[in-house]
Amino acid sequence: MAEWNTFYRNEEDEEDQEEGEQSGDYKATGRDSLVFLVDASKEMFIKGEDGQPSNFDMTMQVVRSVYASKIISSHRDLMALVFYGTEQSKNPRNSFKHVYVYHDLDEPGAKRVQDVDALRGDKGAQLAAETMGSGETSLGDALWCCANLYSDIKLRLSHKRLMIFTCRDEPHGSDGAKDRQARTKAGDLKETGVVVNLMHLMKPGGFDVATFFRDVISPPEDESELGLQLEPCDKLEDLKKRVRAKEQKKRAMARMNLCLGEGLNVAVGIYATAVTARKPAPIRLYRETNEPVRSKTRTFHTQTGSLLLPSEIKKSQVYGKKQIVMERDEVDAIKKFEDPGMSLIGFKPMAKLKRHHHIRPAVFLYPEEDEVKGSACLFSALLTKCSERNVFALCRCVARRNFPPRFVALVPQKEEVGEGKVQISPPGFHVIYLPYADDMRTLDPPQFPTASQRQVDKMKEIVSKLRFKYRSDAFENPVIQQQYRNLEALALDMMAPEDIDDLIMPKVDQIDNRLGPLVQEFRDLVYPDGYNPENKAAAKRKTADTGGGAEKKPKVEVAEDELRAHAQNGTLGKLTVPVLKDACKRFGVRTTGTKKQELIDALIAQLGK
Repeated sequence: MAEWNTFYRNEEDEEDQEEGEQSGDYKATGRDSLVFLVDASKEMFIKGEDGQPSNFDMTMQVVRSVYASKIISSHRDLMALVFYGTEQSKNPRNSFKHVYVYHDLDEPGAKRVQDVDALRGDKGAQLAAETMGSGETSLGDALWCCANLYSDIKLRLSHKRLMIFTCRDEPHGSDGAKDRQARTKAGDLKETGVVVNLMHLMKPGGFDVATFFRDVISPPEDESELGLQLEPCDKLEDLKKRVRAKEQKKRAMARMNLCLGEGLNVAVGIYATAVTARKPAPIRLYRETNEPVRSKTRTFHTQTGSLLLPSEIKKSQVYGKKQIVMERDEVDAIKKFEDPGMSLIGFKPMAKLKRHHHIRPAVFLYPEEDEVKGSACLFSALLTKCSERNVFALCRCVARRNFPPRFVALVPQKEEVGEGKVQISPPGFHVIYLPYADDMRTLDPPQFPTASQRQVDKMKEIVSKLRFKYRSDAFENPVIQQQYRNLEALALDMMAPEDIDDLIMPKVDQIDNRLGPLVQEFRDLVYPDGYNPENKAAAKRKTADTGGGAEKKPKVEVAEDELRAHAQNGTLGKLTVPVLKDACKRFGVRTTGTKKQELIDALIAQLGK
């Protein structure tokens, strides 16, 4: 029989699951898909001012970065690259003119990254002109071709997204028939669940979205979406951020009801704002064919050797020297406390929430209007009142089925909007998991000498010199980045992986320039003379040549004026214990202990008289 403990997951496994896995009741299951629809007109190849790359070159760099990231993070997602406004035509059955399907809707691979790399720079622009050229534009035919790419896929797709890259706000000029055809095909795509986004690029005179594309693109999926940004992109980093915001789908870890009282429920979703990035797990391969292998576990009877079915396996736990046997259904019933959900208990002032109550990564709570109508309005009212009164909501939370209940604190966060009315922080509640009484520990910290006021003031100066504004998104994990570079080099047949910048290495020269003499002044206040932490421990004393005994050190005496100066400067700790004992004897100070701090305190009390 299997032991009881093998059935129960521990707390770390539970946290890993809540951090990394998506909710099992998430509506859409399947693969994500993304189609890049790129304008190949002559205007896209015009270089910017001061040697800035062309819009076409920026687009290819963005496509390349998304390809590379998908290979590492979501290699089973489907991606396609389609050009419109070309002179040549290449698409299934060649049904559409001036549409060039460069990559079909399929999983990204190293060959595709190399193909996109070939379209970058001046040589890439020349290759694109020779391969595709620039011709007439029919966005309706291009959207129709993309719809056929989706219809030819037999796999189940969870999200279908199409991104249009162009610098022309009137792609058909004054041709109203083509405009109507494009609007119709865009509507057909949106009806089949395809989200159409516009990544408009800079052009002379500005880009007017209202002229044509406002009727083509999809509306924001919810209030947390950035929505349509009216300003066109003129920098590569801005374009990458905009594509990343649209390409990454926000998935809820769990969806549940927040019960505010009897018969009053608010539909909410739990989202992970930060998830620990880990290196990809290794895949076991058969050494002769390099094909992935699958592991299968079977359970056999220890006496007869017969194969056991899952229904023949029971759980047991030894309690009071007696083995208690239970069926799996009984164990499930014991584990289940209640259905998933969150129940309001009350409110507490924010001052009652301490830092040591934060015991695991927090998650974010946001309303789900599609589940229960009116949830967003009631959620907003609760958020506003909690913010005004500076309180947090105390709730009982069961995140998933068969999960143990936890106490959580809902900390309100108001919406923060930056320049251009771009949302920086969304409105909602941070869910802080609170510890149980069993989780709190009583520590017995070791006793150390107390720093003097001069030492504290000197350290304050050092801290003030080394302060800087910390942003977590400014530092990348060097281990994971090196892993990705190595995988990229192997997949793309590169001679060597690209170098990475280890951003968490301290800038020693800059620190030394900022601090100046403060380090040495602090060292003189705290450490004894001649102290060097980099030196190894002192070697054992050699025995004397005569007599075989240990060589005695000469007795060191400190003058009274020097002792008073040390006491005034708070540097008595730099003296050794024998010197302090000798000074106590000379001043007639009686001490009850032999610890260094006790000797220092006794001397300070005597010299201060």
